[in-house]
Amino acid sequence: MEGIDSLATKVRSVTARRAAKPKIAASKQEPALLSLILKQLDDDKAEDTTPIDVRGRTSIADHMVVTSGRSNRHVAAIAEHLIEALSRAGHKPRFAGLPAADWVAIDAGDIIVHVFRPEVREFYSLERMWQSRNAAKA
Repeated sequence: MEGIDSLATKVRSVTARRAAKPKIAASKQEPALLSLILKQLDDDKAEDTTPIDVRGRTSIADHMVVTSGRSNRHVAAIAEHLIEALSRAGHKPRFAGLPAADWVAIDAGDIIVHVFRPEVREFYSLERMWQSRNAAKA
């Protein structure tokens, strides 16, 4: 139970920090951060890149970006290059899944990037889970 309490404390801490951020500053930085991420993914030949606006649906992020690499090696390279680009731009990204490189999640603050191998992406179907209700009816 101690691990769950620790995780709950961290989630409350992150939520409080995001709530304390002035909305004007976040809205100015957000498009630049999303543009940086999308440009880097394009430069690294990531496939089927899908940005998803999740504002108002979750407190963990404002956007998610789901993309694919052709192989474990390509997924790892995409993730490593994105982490380096974010670090150079002054962000402190956190990430998980890099050693196996089937699914690498990169937390860039207000944007979470998921880099998948195609088979793993199809299995988890994050786009369907996070797409808007209007898009689901279409």
